[in-house]
Amino acid sequence: MAELAVIYDRIRPDEKMLFEALDELGVAYDKVYAPQLKVTFDSAGQAQIPWKVALERCVSQSRGHAVTRALEAFGVKVINPSHVIELCGDKLATNSRLHAAGLPTPRTGVAFDGEAALQLIDEMGYPVVLKPTVGSWGRMVSKLNDRDAAEAVIEHKEVLGGPQHGIFYVQALVDKPERDIRAFVVGGQCIGAIYRTSGHWITNTARGAKASNCPVTPEIADLAQRAAAAVEGQIVAIDLVEDPKAKNDWGGLLIIEINHTMEFKNSVSTTGVNIPKLMGEYALGLLRGE
Repeated sequence: MAELAVIYDRIRPDEKMLFEALDELGVAYDKVYAPQLKVTFDSAGQAQIPWKVALERCVSQSRGHAVTRALEAFGVKVINPSHVIELCGDKLATNSRLHAAGLPTPRTGVAFDGEAALQLIDEMGYPVVLKPTVGSWGRMVSKLNDRDAAEAVIEHKEVLGGPQHGIFYVQALVDKPERDIRAFVVGGQCIGAIYRTSGHWITNTARGAKASNCPVTPEIADLAQRAAAAVEGQIVAIDLVEDPKAKNDWGGLLIIEINHTMEFKNSVSTTGVNIPKLMGEYALGLLRGE
């Protein structure tokens, strides 16, 4: 068995590209299908975990986090570590860390009761965006233009119940151009960025946004690298928006979220940057102790 593993639960185009890049680098690695992985915390378990470094690529955040935790118990260096998954997988945790680091985000508030959430939204002013703290691909994200919409969505969440629906994470809607920016950071360096353009207010390629190359300005590189450092992310994607009204050291750029298991299939040909190769080289560097 190899000393490097790629942990996955679904082979998407991204994982195929990563496998191809590792093959081209001539790297010995194991493809590990997470649903079939078994770990026992004893000497037998130690013998079953031969890897020194692993790239965690699970679509399921909870599964990826659990697998990472288990492997770390045996000394495996997982990219990204479990504490990074915890921070990036929860928007409130991410925003709290960014705020502590003095990095810019849209105006954000959180409430823990429906009535308190309505008061918070009234104080922030409409329109606002109500987001689940855990989720991706723009799912269950609601734009609230007035009090009627806010009452309807909040009532819906309260009726659904469950711990996640009892946390009301609210951000001011940024009057951005019809695009956002996704910047890729590997090993502390911003290696490239794309614009995601759409007529819809949710500019996400999973929702039909079109990817195009975004020149990496000093402001984009600096903010993306600072955001990655704030959560100690090794290989992450930083989602940014351009706010024409914001005044900050980064030309009005604001951080929306940080992705710990980044997708890049639409970005390699767009940017001309071989992202999976750089990911593989970073993993090799960890394997060599660099």
